[in-house]
Amino acid sequence: MGHDGRVNNRLLIVATLSLAALVVVLVAAIGGGAWWVLAVLLVALLVLAVWDMTQKRHAILRNYPVLGHMRYLLESIRPEIQQYFIERNFDGKPFDRDTRSIVYARAKGLDSHKAFGTERDTSEIGYEFLLHSTAPVNPPEEPPTVRIGGPDCRRPVDISLMNISSMSFGSLSANAVIAMNKGAGLGGFIHETGEGGLTKYHRGNGADLFWEIGSGYFGCRNEDGTFSPEKFAEKALLPEVKGITIKISQGAKPGLGGMLPKEKISPEIAEAREIPMDKDCLSPASHSAFRTPREMVRFIEQLRELSDGKPIGIKFCVGSRVDVLAMTKAIWEERIAPDFIIVDGSEGGTGAAPLEYSDRVGTPLTEGLMLVHNALVGTGLRHMIKLGAAGKVATGSDIVKRLIQGADFTMSARAMMMATGCIQAQKCHTNECPVGVATQDPRLMRAIDVEDKGNRVFNYHRLTVREAVQIMASMGLTHPSQLNTRMLRRRVDHLSTRSYASIYHWLRTDELLNDPPAGWAMDWEEADADHFGEHARVDYLTERDPQWRSELLIPGREAAGAPVQGSPVSGTGSTLVDARRTESVPLTTSPMPRVSSLGEGESLSSHGGRRRAPQDPAPAATAGETPTDENEGLPAEAGERPERQDGEEVTQRGTTGRVEGEHRGEGRVG
Repeated sequence: MGHDGRVNNRLLIVATLSLAALVVVLVAAIGGGAWWVLAVLLVALLVLAVWDMTQKRHAILRNYPVLGHMRYLLESIRPEIQQYFIERNFDGKPFDRDTRSIVYARAKGLDSHKAFGTERDTSEIGYEFLLHSTAPVNPPEEPPTVRIGGPDCRRPVDISLMNISSMSFGSLSANAVIAMNKGAGLGGFIHETGEGGLTKYHRGNGADLFWEIGSGYFGCRNEDGTFSPEKFAEKALLPEVKGITIKISQGAKPGLGGMLPKEKISPEIAEAREIPMDKDCLSPASHSAFRTPREMVRFIEQLRELSDGKPIGIKFCVGSRVDVLAMTKAIWEERIAPDFIIVDGSEGGTGAAPLEYSDRVGTPLTEGLMLVHNALVGTGLRHMIKLGAAGKVATGSDIVKRLIQGADFTMSARAMMMATGCIQAQKCHTNECPVGVATQDPRLMRAIDVEDKGNRVFNYHRLTVREAVQIMASMGLTHPSQLNTRMLRRRVDHLSTRSYASIYHWLRTDELLNDPPAGWAMDWEEADADHFGEHARVDYLTERDPQWRSELLIPGREAAGAPVQGSPVSGTGSTLVDARRTESVPLTTSPMPRVSSLGEGESLSSHGGRRRAPQDPAPAATAGETPTDENEGLPAEAGERPERQDGEEVTQRGTTGRVEGEHRGEGRVG
């Protein structure tokens, strides 16, 4: 009995098992046969109960011997119970059952249609939908492609609207990488390698590659882990390498590096990453080749020269808006631009990460993509830099939505894993993937038939891109360039919906260079080509009469002459200008000049004179000298998609075969 008069649970369990074991042993001694099996079982349970009572790691087992194990059993199968029996078709996470079913059906070449209407609540706040046309058109015979390559790129490449996003060999099995590579080769779309290196599994299947370079510089590193130009050039000149992606951060764990223990480094991984097997392999959180935006764009130029003019881009999960603006300033000051930027949403991620990072760190794709698009438009750079979107892109409507939000193309990782056989078991980091996609266990990875899964990746991509093109045709469009932000609407309350054109503020071409709007002025002023991060002091914490931050002001409603948050007391900040006084220009510390034109096809490096070498000092203006505008001549429409402008509106209201279908090839890359 306990102190309160109740029977001690663990003693009762042990006593019951002891008595039962004794009785069964006596019966077995008399009757023999099968009774001994039961006796052995009861004795084993008795031993387990004694062990549970005396162990010190699990409190529930000490209080409830034997029975407490039921909790761990149920906990181990909880994800499967949730996925197969509890979740509805449309609310599963990270991907709901409807989305997974579409991927599986298209990968197998089966009918992905569904009867009896939508199960989604169309009156739910946040519900989004696309606007169809009263006069739809026929889709083009060949799905459109996107040309990657700015004015300084000598070897541009045409890519699909949807491509395989970065997943490294090591996180994926060899068979999974080969299957995806075969599918990309058959469908003519890009396969991005992931930062784990350009491996033998990425080659030999006819696929065009974007080689991703991370902070570990795997495949192009010196012994001390720094970047090796010689090793990079050797691989970058391979014919299947069509472009280079510099990974700054990823959506799964932005701002976080990694360590691969030496115990987990197999001979194949060591060969692919060109690392020793007897040392831990470090992937730093940031690059050693550059520390500032200025150094970053110079690194881009170095890679472009080493790769003989192939497209060079960057990939990152958006953090500070100041950082993005600092990049644009570095591009202008150095006259070096990336050929493409891939925005990775914080909701994305095939890589395992701490839950705090997955849930709370980084900008979601919608906000991050629109921020980068706006920053490029506002600085007159959008026309020369293509934008990619990565993060839970799985269906045709996902593709169209991201194109409306500012992207030119999309990248997909987890959907491609599902096309290869992934069942969303979420065991990618355990080396126990039940279908052999995300594991290095030979026993598990043999489940993937490379030929079959390669055809499935091809089928899935083909049918999904075709569906995206069909949706655009239903919207009355023949090309993605005709999309505009009025075509995507969101329910903002139970009585009304609004288009993206009216919900969000869209910058006009060169607006940041000429007249930064209130919501951007302070960040634009703070952005510095020689610093990443928000390094300016936050004056409103110490001011006697603090003002709201400019990003909280409603554009067009500021009082004339109202100070921009940051320095109204010190007088070092900008001053908002009355919209009626068009002759006024906000003060700014930005070195960016006002611009008006840039000739068609003219590159940054060829415009405005020679870019200063790092050692060249900035020329000082002489007394009484009027500074000249280096950028005289930028066109007002440069980089601008006219449809992405402000607009105010509120409306109330066996082996899998390849699917050939109609003659709608996705277009070969390259």
